[in-house]
Amino acid sequence: MSEKTIPILPCRTIEPVLDFYTALGFEVSFRQRNPNPYAVVERGGIQLHFFGMKRYEPTESFSTCCIRTDDADGLHEAFRTGLRAAYGRIPTRGLPRIGPLRDASHGVRQFLVTDPGGNCLRIGQPASRDQHHRPAPEGTFSRALHHASLLADSKEDPESAAKVIDRVLRIEDERPTPVQLLRLLVLRADAAGRLGDEATAASALARAAAVRLTAQGQKSVPDDLERLKELLEG
Repeated sequence: MSEKTIPILPCRTIEPVLDFYTALGFEVSFRQRNPNPYAVVERGGIQLHFFGMKRYEPTESFSTCCIRTDDADGLHEAFRTGLRAAYGRIPTRGLPRIGPLRDASHGVRQFLVTDPGGNCLRIGQPASRDQHHRPAPEGTFSRALHHASLLADSKEDPESAAKVIDRVLRIEDERPTPVQLLRLLVLRADAAGRLGDEATAASALARAAAVRLTAQGQKSVPDDLERLKELLEG
């Protein structure tokens, strides 16, 4: 026996969704306009189906699916390249958007892509056989980073992530290391941008750009530095 699961995702109108996935390097392998809008896109071993739904609200969507890959870095870069070519920039907020590539606490290197229909693709590469979430680390700022990252990425709750970061950065009798500070500020800017708070995003980005890291520190946070560069350019 051989089985295959294919997600069927909603959208208000098919065309913007197909344009988006075409930019990501997918091919439209099926298109139906009547009696019901329906389409299929494919890229390698990924196949996604979409149906039109007139009363559907993309900004309120909870539709999501997981995609496992053996090259998360390669897909992330290919998707960003395609989006930059199609949109003139890499969309990091609103709809559509692509999130940062990060090592998640459950042993997966992953990033999130949200299409114009509000459907979220969680694209990950297993980095460990243990897929359970790791316990929160010791230390005020390491723990805050752990929880804020979970809220921002796994739960897609940037508002709660922002509250965690703001609370820990107000602590007066303890200071984060430069690496911790940079990571907190980049995540705070990311959350602010997704919430439409441009002033806070700009402030956090300016503070993050001003953090001075040693050569060893820079080597320890390549994903965060790449995200900082993206957000400053966007």
